[in-house]
Amino acid sequence: MYSIVLVDDHAIVREGFKRLIELEPDLDVVAECRSADDAVEAASLWRPDLLALDLSLRDTSGLPLIEHLLGVSPKTRIVVLSMHDSEPYVSEALRRGASGYVTKGAAPEELVEGLLAVMQGECFLSSDLRQRRAERPDAALDPVSQLTAREHEVFLLLAGGRVPKQVAVELGIGQKTIYNHRASLMGKLGAGSDLDLYRIASERGLLSDRR
Repeated sequence: MYSIVLVDDHAIVREGFKRLIELEPDLDVVAECRSADDAVEAASLWRPDLLALDLSLRDTSGLPLIEHLLGVSPKTRIVVLSMHDSEPYVSEALRRGASGYVTKGAAPEELVEGLLAVMQGECFLSSDLRQRRAERPDAALDPVSQLTAREHEVFLLLAGGRVPKQVAVELGIGQKTIYNHRASLMGKLGAGSDLDLYRIASERGLLSDRR
C-alpha cells in the first residue's frame, strides 16, 4: 500500500482526486493539504511514498516547493498536477525533482496511472504532454533547463536584483567567475541584460525562490 499526500487549494478538486485514487487498492490518501505550509507539515509527519502537488497554490509557486518538500522528505516521489501544460513548467518541474507531470486536462484515470508508474521508478508524463513532445521533440529544450546548476544559481540571483559582486559573496566564488557564468547563461538564454534575465525568470515563476 502506497501512502499519498494530496496538495491542492481547492477542496472540491482534492475530493475528486481522492475518490479517484482510492478506487485503486494499492493507493491510500493519508493527508490532504491546501497550502504550502500544510504540505511541508504533512510531508514531515507522514513521509509519504507519493505526493500529488498542484503548482498553482495561493500562497506560493509550486515549483520551488518541489525542492523544499524533497528536502523535508527525500524518499517521497512527487507527481505534479497542473493546469499549466506549457513546456517551461514541465521541464522546470522535472529539473527540480518531480517524478511525473499530469495536466488537469488529461483523462482522470491518467492520474492513477501516473502515480503507479512513478512508484515503479518511471518518469511519467500525461498523454497530452507525451504527444506534444513527440510532435515537437525540441520543445523540451527550454533554454533554462540547459543551464548548469551553478549557472542556474547565478541566473536566479541576478534576476532577483543582485549585482555580480553580491552574487560572488553569496556563492563564495570570485567575481570574475560570476562574470564568466553571467556571459555563458546570457548566451544560452538569449538575454542582453539583467532586465532580460528578470523577465525570463518572472515568466517562468522562478523569482519566488529568492523572496
